[in-house]
Amino acid sequence: MNLLVLGRGKTGALVAEVAQERGHTVRALASAENAGAAGLTAEALKDIDVVIDFTAPAAVLENVAACLRHQKNMVVGTTGWSAELPRIRAQVSAAGTGFVHSTNFSIGVNVFFEIARAASAALENGYTARIIERHHAQKKDAPSGTAITLRSCLLSELKAPVKPEEKIEIASIREGDAVGQHVILLDSPNDTLMLVHDAKSRRGFAQGAVLAAEWVRGKRGFFEFRDVLKAGAE
Repeated sequence: MNLLVLGRGKTGALVAEVAQERGHTVRALASAENAGAAGLTAEALKDIDVVIDFTAPAAVLENVAACLRHQKNMVVGTTGWSAELPRIRAQVSAAGTGFVHSTNFSIGVNVFFEIARAASAALENGYTARIIERHHAQKKDAPSGTAITLRSCLLSELKAPVKPEEKIEIASIREGDAVGQHVILLDSPNDTLMLVHDAKSRRGFAQGAVLAAEWVRGKRGFFEFRDVLKAGAE
């Protein structure tokens, strides 16, 4: 499979490495080579099966628009653009392409999302919740997309809407070279639950993104990474 990786940062570089290990042909574009999506021409994309984006919030929407214009399937791991999801979903449908997105492509984190959905039972029974996320100092968005997804998972099963005073707070820490840690605290007068996912390296994100690219090749539709994992379990 021919892959184009957008972004040569720590995660993007690792995605290219993992893809090559899995036998794929990989080309990568750094931000300087693709300002305003200028590198995503018809000629540059003609032999590409799937484009994988690990860039920045300021660049991702232009990259998506260019890939859809040339009808290329995409995997997007860049975060910080969730407000645009409905518009991008409609554009993917109109283009007839395949698109997989996630705030986190780690298999472990996606299991953690399911645990968070189950933990919403605590909120139904009077527990209060708080999320703490810790990432490297260079991470541009805060709170992290993963933390926002965790909050959505906690709220997704509730029968009644959350009152303003019950809103789930997210605390963000940016320091050093921390890969990514997410903690859910559920507290009641009787006990406290602490649920933790702590990434040891970025390799888990890279492996998930390449798995998603392999899965979405030749498909049409707008998918989340959980769709890829569910398909693999069937």
